[in-house]
Amino acid sequence: MSETERLKVVIVGGVAGGASAAARARRCHEAAEIILFEKDEYVSFANCGLPYFIGEEIVERSKLIVATPELFKQRFNIDVRTKHLVQAINYDRKTVTVLNQETGVSFEETWDRLILSMGAAPLVPPMPGIDADNVFTLRNLNDADNIKAFIKQHNCQRAVVVGAGFIGLEMVEQLHRLKIETELVELQPQVLPPLDPEMARLVQNELTAHGVKLHLGTAVETVNVEGSTAVGVTLGNGTAIAADIVILGIGVAPAIGLAKAAGIEIGNRGGISVNEFMQTSHPHVYAVGDAVEYMHGVLEQPQRIPLAGPANRAGRIAGQHAVTANADAMISPVGTAIVRVFGVTAAMTGLSKKSAERSQRNNRSVIVIPKHHAGYYPGAETLFLKLTYDPGTEQILGAQAVGKEGVDKRIDVIATALKFKGTIRDLAGLDLAYAPPFGSAKDPIHMAAFVAGNDLDNLTSIVEVDADLSGYQILDVRSQKEVETFCFPEITHIPVDELRGRLHELDVTRPIITVCHTGMRAYVAARILQQSGFKNVQNLTGGMLMQRYARPELFE
Repeated sequence: MSETERLKVVIVGGVAGGASAAARARRCHEAAEIILFEKDEYVSFANCGLPYFIGEEIVERSKLIVATPELFKQRFNIDVRTKHLVQAINYDRKTVTVLNQETGVSFEETWDRLILSMGAAPLVPPMPGIDADNVFTLRNLNDADNIKAFIKQHNCQRAVVVGAGFIGLEMVEQLHRLKIETELVELQPQVLPPLDPEMARLVQNELTAHGVKLHLGTAVETVNVEGSTAVGVTLGNGTAIAADIVILGIGVAPAIGLAKAAGIEIGNRGGISVNEFMQTSHPHVYAVGDAVEYMHGVLEQPQRIPLAGPANRAGRIAGQHAVTANADAMISPVGTAIVRVFGVTAAMTGLSKKSAERSQRNNRSVIVIPKHHAGYYPGAETLFLKLTYDPGTEQILGAQAVGKEGVDKRIDVIATALKFKGTIRDLAGLDLAYAPPFGSAKDPIHMAAFVAGNDLDNLTSIVEVDADLSGYQILDVRSQKEVETFCFPEITHIPVDELRGRLHELDVTRPIITVCHTGMRAYVAARILQQSGFKNVQNLTGGMLMQRYARPELFE
């Protein structure tokens, strides 16, 4: 399209996707008429910052407002109309029906290109008491204002957070910051359900260390009310919890009603189907953000990925393509996400082991537990890194990391490798920046790749953290003091430095699993055994330290 051709673009919804689409469309087409309808009061705000505003870690409310209608008009000549609800789309006439929520007047607006950025709505399960005055969801600035006001006005001392995903954990942390005693309820048997269980337990330990009581593997059955106010909840297992405030963070449902009514195709995952330029089944209608299905970069299947990063990038592509018919294709996201929980950070990218298995992907996983920078440099913190890969193709499938420092760096590097269909060999050869304050000559990423490479090359096969160890000789090569602290019920104990002289104590005909604290000494032991006539030797990834999180029942 010519940059001088008159073109009318209507955008439904602001925030990440819609606001990005509007600004990009203007930068690419100065003559286009651009109108953005937003049903709420604010067109562009930092919704990811809302929990931190509630907890007063972000003090100034104005910092959360990214752009105002006035700024859009002055800088971009974009007509932003807040409190305008788009009620219907007519594709044949190329119109939308809009309700001005302040005046109550409905009208029709024409368009040449339409961009839908309607987001998603928090899930609110139907149950007794759920509509109580002090049961909240958190999706926009008004929600945050209401939560803050209620806490202050009622001097809240006890809270229940329902849902242990990213938003739920952020709210738990921030309520604790306000010195509110908080209990967390999660239907799944772990916090952060996208993570593998042993990685999630690292986060669970941090929560309990800060006095947060966890109720896992159960759901809220009833919100208990007095008058119009919730005084607590009752769980499916019969537990009653008193509360002054209840916050729901159990997920979101894509806002697809408008698109569905207009005959726009909805995908198998419940989101709007789009192509790589964010076009829907109606080519002149685009869709971006939490309401759509993106092609997942590892699964290579459409998935809902309700994250701010993909929404912003999709908005940029839709805005450009709508006014020029040309744009770079959307790079398939892989679900990279991160959360801080008190003193630890948890992050993931791509597939976890359990999601790989759900998708019937051939997979293996290794766990390494190094320091986040050179161990001899002050401040080195332990980093738990789990790397999942396809042993047939050697392709990286995903990674998870939990630690106090250095988590984001490693996950971002692996996310980048995922985009380029990187392999274990690629990770092992990465040229990463090194100086003692920042990393190690062998970075944790290298170490994970080396372990996986050894497994692929049959130098030392790994046994995964959740494997059944029955029937194996378990050779524990730690020191006597370490073994006395905790060990498997039946082991053969030979410290690694004594192994060469005590090989006769092992049964060469039985399969052996070598274990140590984190897996490094056990790897040395396995290599000794394999080169001394032992044919079936494997190394327990993550060692005994990870067993404490994978199988806590063994050590209670």
